[in-house]
Amino acid sequence: MEGYGFLSLIPPIIAISLAIMTRQVVISLLIGIFSGWLIIGNFNILSGLILSIEGIVNVFSDAGSTRVVIFTFLVGSLIAFIQVSGGVEGFINSVKNNFDTSDNKISGSRKKAQLFASLTGILLFVESNISALTVGTIYRPIFDKLKLSREKLAYIADSTSAPSKLLIPFNGWGAFIMGLLITQGIEFPFQELISAMKYNFYPILVILLLFYMIFSGNDFGPMKKAELRVKNGKKFNDGSVPMISEEITVLKAKKGVEINSLNMFIPLVTMVIAMLFMLFYTGYSPDLVDKSFFGIIKNASGSSSVLYAVIISLIISSFYYISNKIMTGIETINYLIKGMSGMMQLSILILLAFAIGNLCNELGTGLYVSNQIKDIISPQLIPFLLFITSCFISFSTGTSWGTFAIMIAIAVPLSNEIGIDPSLGIAASLGGGVFGDHCSPISDSSVVSSMASASDHIDHVKTQIPYAGLCGLIAAVIYLILGFGL
Repeated sequence: MEGYGFLSLIPPIIAISLAIMTRQVVISLLIGIFSGWLIIGNFNILSGLILSIEGIVNVFSDAGSTRVVIFTFLVGSLIAFIQVSGGVEGFINSVKNNFDTSDNKISGSRKKAQLFASLTGILLFVESNISALTVGTIYRPIFDKLKLSREKLAYIADSTSAPSKLLIPFNGWGAFIMGLLITQGIEFPFQELISAMKYNFYPILVILLLFYMIFSGNDFGPMKKAELRVKNGKKFNDGSVPMISEEITVLKAKKGVEINSLNMFIPLVTMVIAMLFMLFYTGYSPDLVDKSFFGIIKNASGSSSVLYAVIISLIISSFYYISNKIMTGIETINYLIKGMSGMMQLSILILLAFAIGNLCNELGTGLYVSNQIKDIISPQLIPFLLFITSCFISFSTGTSWGTFAIMIAIAVPLSNEIGIDPSLGIAASLGGGVFGDHCSPISDSSVVSSMASASDHIDHVKTQIPYAGLCGLIAAVIYLILGFGL
């Protein structure tokens, strides 16, 4: 593995550089993968092409990676179910009834509206874009009536989508990251992911700052100007063009169905309960020495648990919808497939992410990097550098998932070789990856947040970056301090 030397850096460098220049992460990963197998194939183009194809196909030889890909498709089906059944719309209607938007009570309702919007975004942990979409759709008319800016709504939707999903691993994010950890030889990926959470400073700081801003009202920078503008009766800046939420591709509730938020909660709650049960089911063994809670969780299969959980949720919700005449059996199958089709692009990205991770292992990229820098750069700087590098890549490309794929393949072996806690290196890479997904102007989460909130996209980015930048700066300093405390 060490024999490839500097050449082992070429695939991730190409993938990163092309992603930054072209904004096309899938194409960049494909070219990066081809370049790596071209090296292994002694620069024979035909061999490189065949090895690249086999390298992608071989992702499915690993059961954990295959489970993650299947899980991603099935999450799309679950999202389709809660939309078509009228569950999301029912939730919207029930939340609206909690606010008195009469003119004499507007002031007292502002904090409550922001708090409800934040909690809604956090609780909808199944997928980041459906979280941002739901928050923007539900609370936009309420924010307008309370004279809260569209920029503030987009900020709340964005801050409770990607950052909070990383802290609640019962979703595609958790399954994807566990799959990446498996490719790096982590025997118990769920435990490693949980262990890394205490070092996930960026998403934690984002959530804390959000609640501080809600309760204190001490906005600063462009956001403060936006709030003052709206209070003075001006909804948008001069020249601003709001993005229209109706342009987002979203399934409407089935015609004639009774709108009921229960149609959303049953699938989601079922999935959470099933996830917890399956962690115990896959982790328990009569021969297990440590039968404590954490001992069982340590032995559990995260990729199996999330897959079983979403399947159980789909089965129970299907029976519920059919028995209550919300959908017919044929419609259930059709929406199941339609939901899967909506996750095709993300599934391809996940597949290629696993493929380049396996390739970096084959080339020994992380081992080479660690051997080169461990005598040059102080190990104490590694967490800080991993975070900063991930921030740069994710902000430039607008994708956290692509950043995770590249950085985890470097962070785990680097941490092991240099002798720092792998959980710290993993958390630094994940936190930096979320930074870009949270505030990059080309991030899908940021775009969906602007669209759902009907805010001007550039106004959203400008008002959010000071908050995201502050959290990123504090997180970087913490990683620096922790590094020198090793």
